[in-house]
Amino acid sequence: MKRTITLSLAAALLAAATIAGSAAAASRPDVACMQAGIKTLQSVQLLDDVARGGITIATAVSPGVTVRPGADISGVPNPVPFSLLLAADHRAGAGSAFVYPWCQD
Repeated sequence: MKRTITLSLAAALLAAATIAGSAAAASRPDVACMQAGIKTLQSVQLLDDVARGGITIATAVSPGVTVRPGADISGVPNPVPFSLLLAADHRAGAGSAFVYPWCQD
């Protein structure tokens, strides 16, 4: 009986650890996407300007960025501040407001 309880407890702990590990992996920021966004801005020589004053949505969509289906961007400031664009939205992965062609969802 003691061995059955120990095995059941070990199985439950393993299941809990697996679920917690999956949740932690899913909540990790998409740093590769953020880095690709920085490289894209550098390649079109906009990084300095965007870092200082943000980027208009019209300029942001010109290299193929689109609004994620179902996303409400009515509250997104225009121009979009650099910190929101790269530090928040790029790192949000599939939860971002925009779809970036240089990022994997």
